[in-house]
Order: sequence, then structure tokens, then C-alpha cells
Amino acid sequence: MKRPETSGPAASFASTGSGADPADPAVAPAAGLDGIPRQRPLAVARVRVAVAEAAPAAAAAESPPATAGSARPLPVPVPLRRVRPWRLFPTPTGTPFTFGYAVVLAVTSLVAEYADPDLVDRVLQASSTDVAHLAQSPVRVLVASALWIAGGLTSAYVIAFLLVLTALERRVGGWRTAGVFLLGHGLATLATEIPVGLSVLAGHLPESSLHRYDYGISFGVATSVGALAGLLRPWLRWTVLAVFGWMVLGDLIAFTDPMTNWGHTMALAIGMATWPLLRRVSSRTTTGTRETPRTARACP
Repeated sequence: MKRPETSGPAASFASTGSGADPADPAVAPAAGLDGIPRQRPLAVARVRVAVAEAAPAAAAAESPPATAGSARPLPVPVPLRRVRPWRLFPTPTGTPFTFGYAVVLAVTSLVAEYADPDLVDRVLQASSTDVAHLAQSPVRVLVASALWIAGGLTSAYVIAFLLVLTALERRVGGWRTAGVFLLGHGLATLATEIPVGLSVLAGHLPESSLHRYDYGISFGVATSVGALAGLLRPWLRWTVLAVFGWMVLGDLIAFTDPMTNWGHTMALAIGMATWPLLRRVSSRTTTGTRETPRTARACP
């Protein structure tokens, strides 16, 4: 049976469906005809792909060429970024106890250097933690003797005081640092002076030994060195103890002031005895500092 020929719009539609490219917009089927899916033109897709591939090349071409003067600096390693030399010394806000104590020691050292020698001698004698003063007013002389530096500002204990107490206070706080310092200062003083008093009573030492000069911060600094060593990394801990211990043993071998030198040894041991307590305090402080940002980020 012969199909009748069509003309007009129907003929146009038949010719389009028989062999024309459906991607050609000129011959695309009308939007109003049902059952004929509208296809995306391939030419437009090819143009978009070409533009996307050419965008990085165009951006690279527009950027200026790198020269020796405009080269990027090398990134600084993370451990070096954490090195802050100013944190080695006390500050009013970061380490208030060490900073305030250092100011007091600086003032008393200047007084001892430039004041009248007779006045300075009387003040130092009244601040001495000898047996006679300890028997009369132990608390007063223990505090007063810690306000002076034997040897003045040129003493090696000045640098040790600044570095050691600053590092200790940043780890355990000002109150605990003061407690460690005063604990070693008081116990080491009593441990050296009580035997002197007993020796005088037994007749082994003259009565003048009850009034010997004994003042300064060295016992407190030695205790702080021993306490700080327990909070350091193992290799640094044993290095600090070896260096300071060698200095103490050298003084003992020289036998110039055996009572004071034995006091430094006992003060170092007192500081090492505080390791368990200070390590718990330092671990709680570090954990709380690390957990605070996480908690803050978790809050809405």
C-alpha cells in the first residue's frame, strides 16, 4: 500500500527525522512536539570544554615571569617558629614573681654597691641567717637574707636566677615557684646552720661561729635548678644536672667554704625531691591549655 505524501510542516518534520543532525539548532525539533526529547547541542559542549582547558594556560601566560629578586622565601621549619628568645627572661605579665623578685634584687644590689659601707655591713649582719639570728627571729632573717646577692650583680647566680626561675614559673606558676625557692632556701639554711650550733655546744667550734655571715639567693637558685630539671626532656635534664653538679662538687673539692657548698648540694637534692609534685602540676597545666581551644571550637 502506498503511503500518501505529505506537505508543509509534516513534510518538514519527516525530512528532519530521516537524516538531519539533531544537534544542529537549525533543524532541531520544535519544543511543542511531544515525545521528541530535546538534546543538548554538541557544539556548545565542545566550546565549553575548550574554554575550560584554555583557562589555566591563559592565567599562566598573564602571570609575570619569576625572577631572582621576586623568588618566594623558603618556609621556616615549625621548630624554629616556636623559638622565642625573649621568653627566656622574666616579664611583668608572663612571670610576675620572677620579674618582681629580680627588681628587688637589683635595688638591693645597687644599695650594697653605692651606699655607705658601714651601713651596708650592719644591714647584712642583721640579715645573716647565722645560728644567733635563727634562734631569735628565724622567719625574719630567712626572708631578709633572700633579698641580697652574695657577690652583687656580677655573680653567676644572677644569670642562673633569671633563666631558671623564669623557665620554672612558666611551667608551674608563680606561687609554686616561690614555694620551691623558699623551701630550698629555708631547709638548706637550717641543714647547714643547725650542725654549726651543735658543734659549738659540743666544743668542736668556737663561739664566734654563731655569728658567721650567711645570706644570699644561692640555696634557692640551686633548689630551683633541681626542680626545673625534672620538667625538662631527658637529655637536657641530665645535662643540666651534670653541669651544675660538677660546679658544686668542684667547690666541695676546693674546700673554701664547706658549709655553703654542702648547702648547695642539699638544696639541689631538695629540688629533685619535688619532681613528682611538679610533674603532676605541669601535666595538668599543659593538658588544660591544649583542651581549651578544642572546647571553644566545639561550642556553637
